[in-house]
Amino acid sequence: MTSASGALTVLVPVNAITVVNPRVRNQKVFDEITANIAELGLKRPITVAARELEGDSAPTYELVCGQGRLEAFKALGQSEIPAIVINASSEDCLVMSLVENLARRQHRSIDLLRDIRRLKESGYSEPEIAAKTQLSTKYVHGVIKLLDSKEHRLLRAVEGGKIPVSVAVDIADADDVGVQTILRQAYEKKLLRGGRLLSAKRLVEARQKHGKGRASTDTRPQKSLSVASLLRTYQNDVERKKILLRKAHATRSEMLFLTQSLKTLMADENFVTLLRAEGLASMPRAIADRIMRLKDAPV
Repeated sequence: MTSASGALTVLVPVNAITVVNPRVRNQKVFDEITANIAELGLKRPITVAARELEGDSAPTYELVCGQGRLEAFKALGQSEIPAIVINASSEDCLVMSLVENLARRQHRSIDLLRDIRRLKESGYSEPEIAAKTQLSTKYVHGVIKLLDSKEHRLLRAVEGGKIPVSVAVDIADADDVGVQTILRQAYEKKLLRGGRLLSAKRLVEARQKHGKGRASTDTRPQKSLSVASLLRTYQNDVERKKILLRKAHATRSEMLFLTQSLKTLMADENFVTLLRAEGLASMPRAIADRIMRLKDAPV
């Protein structure tokens, strides 16, 4: 069998294929792939590299591209899948898989970070990574800078899906004034809206105040809670509440004193006449109502 590109396509046992660069799939997208293959068949074969074994053992393969199609075939209970078999080392398979994933228009930010890092660790330069992935050199440089400069706050935000990796790269390269411009441009481009924009603003403020943050792999021992420490915490909380109650009682007593004093003054005709002469015959409604409630109270 021959593929549309002219390469020879053979049937390969699905259980003989190893995925060298596995990634988590969106369940909705995966269900759509499976449904399309079940209805229309496989439009494009996967690509694998053969691995020779000694003796009479059955050949095995490493997947270069087509993880979604392979998993769909397995889900449909198929034992074999059409594949283009190439000659490539395990390292070449990994690199081709990374490049194939990075070259897609849609990918998760965490996958992009991970794949560019693995290409860098494999010895490829920034221009080489840019050429292979069809990303700009500036963009690749920014991603690697995020990783090398230990921008842990920005990296965690990207991994958590709070900000796009492109925005994180721009923030890392900008000063405090430039960051505000980046957030505004991200809003205008609809990259950050609503809760994501608020999260990005809080992230920027935390980064400016506390720095880049620490790695999430912090293994420092955590302070354990004992009965004594819990009791101290409880006692401190009770003491704070007692202080608040004392302040509230003192304030209430002062208010009662002032209200009673004002009631006594308003009962003095000479004082009321003086107020009228000065044009102060009325008082705020809230104070008047409080005095009326004390009308029958003893002076």
